[in-house]
Amino acid sequence: MDCRPIIEKLRKEQDAQMEELRYLLEHLDEESSAYLRAAAAEEAVRHFGRKIYLRGLIEFTNYCKNDCLYCGIRRGNQNAVRYRLTLSQIMECCKMGYELGYRTFVLQGGEDAYFNDERMCEIIRSIKKEYPDCAVTLSLGERSEESYRVMHKAGADRYLLREETSVPEHYAMLHPKQMSLENRLHCLEILKETGYQTGCGFMVGSPGWQLEYLARELCYIKKLRPHMIGIGPFIPHKDTVFAKETGGSLDLTLNLVAMLRLMNPNAMIPATTAVGTIDPRGREKAILSGANVVMPNLSPVSVRKNYMLYDNKLCTGDEAAECRKCLDARIRSIGYEIVTDRGDYREF
Repeated sequence: MDCRPIIEKLRKEQDAQMEELRYLLEHLDEESSAYLRAAAAEEAVRHFGRKIYLRGLIEFTNYCKNDCLYCGIRRGNQNAVRYRLTLSQIMECCKMGYELGYRTFVLQGGEDAYFNDERMCEIIRSIKKEYPDCAVTLSLGERSEESYRVMHKAGADRYLLREETSVPEHYAMLHPKQMSLENRLHCLEILKETGYQTGCGFMVGSPGWQLEYLARELCYIKKLRPHMIGIGPFIPHKDTVFAKETGGSLDLTLNLVAMLRLMNPNAMIPATTAVGTIDPRGREKAILSGANVVMPNLSPVSVRKNYMLYDNKLCTGDEAAECRKCLDARIRSIGYEIVTDRGDYREF
């Protein structure tokens, strides 16, 4: 069976049966992968033009109550150098980002009890007061329904919560028993109901993965209908139980980005730091596979190396938000342009 009929079905119907998705993942060769990625890039251009949207990432705390087995900032990692940014430091990051043309700020951190609702609402209100034309995105993990609601009321526009895997048996391999996939997926539903532009996503090639799991993930995301989808290859961290595992494949990641674009044509899909970590041109390749967002780092240089979710994470050079001209040049080199725009999700 040729892969092209399934690719064309994805292009025309934005959906396919799980068996078809699995077949596609199993049988994509170099030629059919190129065809898939080109189709996805065309779909992205059809909806968004050749525009790439910026998200300024502020990694404001690396404390976390969880002990996820794959994560470099997990609670049990005694080698992690912990830090928390103050409100004034966060505002300074926003000031620099705004001057560089960023109109979305992504506040990302571990599940840190210090940043309770009161502190988070103060941060959100401060940013919205100073930069009313900007969007605030949160990525703080699992919180209560009330917490999500009060932060949204304070002005938060978007929320990123990667499920990492929606397959129960796979989730159990990657997380301690105290954590619940059911709760994580419930949080995603609550976020959508609350009114956030909601983002989900998963690791590609994480320990214990199977092609069937990836096909199930694609079906889950299609059913969820998120506004944003962030995926990246699994990269091991030296201070975790998966330190010696093989990392995820760039080619498989790019094919999944392309499939996600065809299945979710109006979603915001970032070319993640992880693809840029395993390949110097990884982010450009992701854009040419249907991605339409880049998320450079606005965090203070002094702490970037401490937010180390996985080994060798990009934290200098073009990943640094200050190197805006470098990033512009790289995006222009593949025929796209970075735009100063909030890049809100919209139905077509």
